[in-house]
Amino acid sequence: MKRILIMLAIFSCSCNLIKEKVDLIVVNANVYRVDKMFSKAQSFAIKDGKFLAIGSNQEIEDKYMADQVIDADGKTIVPGLIDAHCHFYGLGLNQLAVDLVGTKSFEEILDRISLFNEKNKSDFIFGQGWDQNDWEDKKFPTKELLDEVYPDIPVVLERIDGHAFLVNQKALAMAGINTDTKAVGGEIVKENGQLTGVLVDGPMDLIGPIMPRLSKESKIQALKDAQSICFSNGLTTVNDAGLSREIIELIDSLQQSGDLKIRVYAMVANYPENLKYYLSKGIIKTDHLNVRSVKVYADGALGSRGAVLKSSYSDQANHFGAMVTPVNEIEKVAKKIAKSDYQMNTHAIGDSANLVVLKAYKSVLKNKENRRWKIEHAQIISTTDFDYFNEGIIPSIQPTHATSDMYWAEDRLGSDRMVGAYAYKTLLDKAGVVALGTDFPVEQVSPFLTFYAAVARKDNDGYPEKGFQMKDALSREEALRGMTIWAAYSNFEENEKGSIEVGKFADFVILNKDLMAIPEKELPTVSANHVFISGKIVE
Repeated sequence: MKRILIMLAIFSCSCNLIKEKVDLIVVNANVYRVDKMFSKAQSFAIKDGKFLAIGSNQEIEDKYMADQVIDADGKTIVPGLIDAHCHFYGLGLNQLAVDLVGTKSFEEILDRISLFNEKNKSDFIFGQGWDQNDWEDKKFPTKELLDEVYPDIPVVLERIDGHAFLVNQKALAMAGINTDTKAVGGEIVKENGQLTGVLVDGPMDLIGPIMPRLSKESKIQALKDAQSICFSNGLTTVNDAGLSREIIELIDSLQQSGDLKIRVYAMVANYPENLKYYLSKGIIKTDHLNVRSVKVYADGALGSRGAVLKSSYSDQANHFGAMVTPVNEIEKVAKKIAKSDYQMNTHAIGDSANLVVLKAYKSVLKNKENRRWKIEHAQIISTTDFDYFNEGIIPSIQPTHATSDMYWAEDRLGSDRMVGAYAYKTLLDKAGVVALGTDFPVEQVSPFLTFYAAVARKDNDGYPEKGFQMKDALSREEALRGMTIWAAYSNFEENEKGSIEVGKFADFVILNKDLMAIPEKELPTVSANHVFISGKIVE
């Protein structure tokens, strides 16, 4: 008997010497797994693009071997970061436009256009990123100076939130817009009965037909440029909030060829031709592409006073905003989508628009479980309406909107409505999960600024000292979950990504700092050292 036990022991030892060959081993890391227990690890092994084992250095090194071993030297590793609401293709297109982000006056806009036009002689000028709330004069700009400088070239300048254009007279004439043109789903802004050149929401569509058509090569370059920017910021999955069939199919083809490696959750833009095609075709799912939702716009943005409020704007009497999609149309499209397997993801900013959407969701989702429909932004909610989120509706929120808008939001809303504005912790308490995004290029791409805004509720200069409406700040754990596993859950992808667990895609990011432990003031300086998708480095 003793002899048998010795032989078994020898056999056991010899087995331990035979290690399984894997593709990559990472050791000496500070790994936040973001699993149910929010546990930590030191090391993991990857095979065939997925996490095979996770544990201590010794546990992994005793069982596995690989030609490629990364010593993380104590660096922090988190799951691949997900931006739950952004405009990925739009970010790429912006690289082809005049960059107006951060301008402090209309004169600076003219200077940037002039510099751009000197380098890129064009018969059509498009710029993006102005925000009059950053100027000394916070009124909407007007077209007079554009008409003087560019009388013969159409100029179209998009506001930072994508919900307003400033265009010159040449563009208005080409689009057939005059003082008699009816504004549907928005506003054609006038002063003293004359066009100012500002178009808010719906009427912006009238400019579409005069915009230059991009070549396929330009569209591909835009997608590649956007991917490069996202990878440099640590993103491995992006939720693009509103794409055409053409761009979705282009993304798919580039992913299949290996030219695009980033994972994309694509929301189908709410146009009849798109709904007819995708709702009948059903969910489209590959390892890199997920098409299973429709993006609908209920209202506009608060900054351009297009968000729809129950009571008039505090800084503009008798103005309530405008529904981009009429109330009855929201109900109709909700019924149509509810009959399919698709999610409905609706942009809703104002308290009135949010209530319209929440009521429509509740009506059509009766007896339908696990649909995970989303409210994109959920920015201003009446305190009496938060309970709608108890019923499986997911708030998809952007923390940097709070810290961008905090300087002027109360002017628009008044103090009473601020109680339910940017109320991220309240939304989490009601819904159980929140998906975090940036809405880039409206905001900066960095998910680490999202994290900072969520937990500190301050701008990058540390203002305000005690944070903005701190009752609705998220904890660091909640913020990281919102950028990983909860975002994945909102996409029906929690079994394949969002945490560092066996069997999931080996998407992860090596950070320069430990975002869970460093002082709050250092959070804006966190960055991605290296980014991996399916266990392969992409940045």
